Amino acid sequence: MTHLWRMEKNRLEAFSDGVIAIIITIMVLELKAPHRADLPALMALWPVFSSYVLSFLYLAIYWNNHHHMLQTVKHVNGLILWANTHLLFWLSLIPFATAWMGENHFAAAPTAVYGVALFIPAIAYFLLQRAIIHVQGAGSILAKAVGRDVKGKISPLLYLLAIGLAFVHPALSNGVYALVALIWLIPDRRIERALKGG
Repeated sequence: MTHLWRMEKNRLEAFSDGVIAIIITIMVLELKAPHRADLPALMALWPVFSSYVLSFLYLAIYWNNHHHMLQTVKHVNGLILWANTHLLFWLSLIPFATAWMGENHFAAAPTAVYGVALFIPAIAYFLLQRAIIHVQGAGSILAKAVGRDVKGKISPLLYLLAIGLAFVHPALSNGVYALVALIWLIPDRRIERALKGG
């Protein structure tokens, strides 16, 4: 029975990796080469390219943290499978929000929608985390590693702030999106320490 659960965990990881890889591929396909062979034509693509870079960074952060979180998983059940699928669904909408924001040069509404596209996966990731803890118990490795989870709690609040700022000044909104990404770029060793029993 233990072997069966381990196989399901491996399938969950493989499926998640594949979906995230496809999401990134869809985003890069939105980067269209300019029709003219001059630098101004290339520079005109900076909003699209910078949107892509930010979204790629976010997806890399999700992939990295998702990988670490699944290292703590012992048993996979329907709750975890559906919570994981729920996260992947919302992540799959990031390419649409990225393209709309980039192609409209960070206009207010697309920038706000981009914030929604970041906010909902953050909630979905939290729900996946809670599902794993629910299945494995309050004394599980993940529960111990997460602790108060300050970053996990402050990030959705910053997204909500950025969504509002999009209608004041989109540049401020994008600054907040970049700030949240930078916060999560700082290496988080909590799970690694918990796995080592430290």
